[in-house]
Amino acid sequence: LFSSSGLTHESHRKDVEQVYLRCSEGLIEWMYPTGALIVNLRPNISPASYKRLTVCIKPFKDSAGANIYLEKTGELKLLVRDGDRSPSRVYCFGYDQGGLFVEATPQQDISRKITGFQYELMSKGIAADLHTASAPCRPCSDTEVLLAVCTSDFVIRGSIQNVTNEAEEQESIIHVGVNKLYRQKSKVFQLTGESGNWRGQIKTLLECGVKPGDGDFLFTGRMHFGEARLGCAPRFKDFQRMYKDAKDKGLNPCEIGPD
Repeated sequence: LFSSSGLTHESHRKDVEQVYLRCSEGLIEWMYPTGALIVNLRPNISPASYKRLTVCIKPFKDSAGANIYLEKTGELKLLVRDGDRSPSRVYCFGYDQGGLFVEATPQQDISRKITGFQYELMSKGIAADLHTASAPCRPCSDTEVLLAVCTSDFVIRGSIQNVTNEAEEQESIIHVGVNKLYRQKSKVFQLTGESGNWRGQIKTLLECGVKPGDGDFLFTGRMHFGEARLGCAPRFKDFQRMYKDAKDKGLNPCEIGPD
């Protein structure tokens, strides 16, 4: 978390403050914005790896008071315009495309403005999985499913209890009952109630048209801005077939109990 206040620069409205962040994810909160912030992301990895990184930012829903630009060698490219209220919009760019330049817009009353956004640094391969421009809802191939089992942030066997559609955010929330938890990076799926059942929520695009249904699925996916995002999700019986076929041929990329 980086937090700053423009009130400390009230007499210097054209001040530019340099910010250096070492974490691979976090959030920026700029209260009463005046002047500008240059946000330098410097993760604790070899500089030679920078070119393989993607930066994603997700503005707060009520973020206001500044424009957010992508800056490289003095050239500015507008990413987020002040007042843009696109719900859940995520903006991604290659690390080598430039840094973030956050410039306050003229305000009559800065005390009512807070500019803020979450950020994440990830490998370009993971970012491509999360933001597939072509056919984001298509079923995964057998190879993709088996690879997803090895590389996903969460892998569970479960059923769809309910689906909540959020038209404004163009997303669906899948309410999942967990029968077996193979792996989870964050505690998205937890024991709930006296019955001791495991439950959790997974988000996906509204256009994918997910509906409640009978039977078990193998849910895989990644964590993105603190939320579980759906990856490959075959019916569990289909996964069992894929896994057995690959194991018999010695082609399964990693071991996981299919039962």
